[in-house]
Formats: sequence, structure tokens, C-alpha cells
Amino acid sequence: MNPSLNALFVTRAGFGLSIIRILVGIIFMAHGSQKLFGLFGGHGLEGTGQWMESIGLAPGYLMALLSGSAEFFGGLALLLGLLARPAALALSVTLVVAIFSVHIGNGLFMSNNGYEFALALLGGTLAVLVEGAGRLSLDRLIAR
Repeated sequence: MNPSLNALFVTRAGFGLSIIRILVGIIFMAHGSQKLFGLFGGHGLEGTGQWMESIGLAPGYLMALLSGSAEFFGGLALLLGLLARPAALALSVTLVVAIFSVHIGNGLFMSNNGYEFALALLGGTLAVLVEGAGRLSLDRLIAR
């Protein structure tokens, strides 16, 4: 395999990061399902798009599609440990946008719609971005 391409898949991490990656992936898939499909009490693309437009993320429908897709498919990639670094990068960017466009003005704590939860997820995505997918991942199998 090309050394540059192999760097995308190689991981130094063990089982611990695999656990974090899997759990964070499940959370992102659920959030993406709310935005894309209206599952788990979500509002689907139309409702999410209208809300995004109302907070200044325009065009709202496109922003809902982009963020929902990043969350659902990025979460799936994290869950499987397949192309985990690119997924972690996309999710990290999504989280930074969410923190600074939605949550930052509300302070840290979730009880006030603060950025606490997004910051915790950002920690997980950045760990995957730096360390790779971990021992239990398809990326590791590909790198071998």
C-alpha cells in the first residue's frame, strides 16, 4: 500500500480508543438520524433546515443536509472504524460550528443548552483524528 495512504489507516491506539470511537459513533448516528430522517424525536431535513435558517445558518436545508450527513455517515464510519480519521475531521468541524453558532452564548452546562456535550464529543473526535481508529477497527485491518 502507498505509504501516504497507509498513514490514513494506521493506528497507534488500543482497545480504549476503540470503545470511545464506537460510543461516539453511535451518538452521532442518532443525531444524524434526527436531522436526516426525523427519527428519535427529530424534525427531519425540513424542520432542521428551518431552525438552522432561523439561527443564521443559510441555506438552512443545505446546512441540515450537510450536518445530518456528516453526523450520520461520520458516526457510521466511527462505529465501523472505517476511514475513521476523515470522519473524525468532518465531525470535529461540525462540532466547532455547533459550539460557536449555537451553544457558546449559553455557557458550559447542558442544562442551559451550553457547549458541554459538544465539547466532550469534540474530545472524542479529536482523539480519533490524532490516534486513529484503535485496535478493533477496519482501518487497522486495512493498514496490515
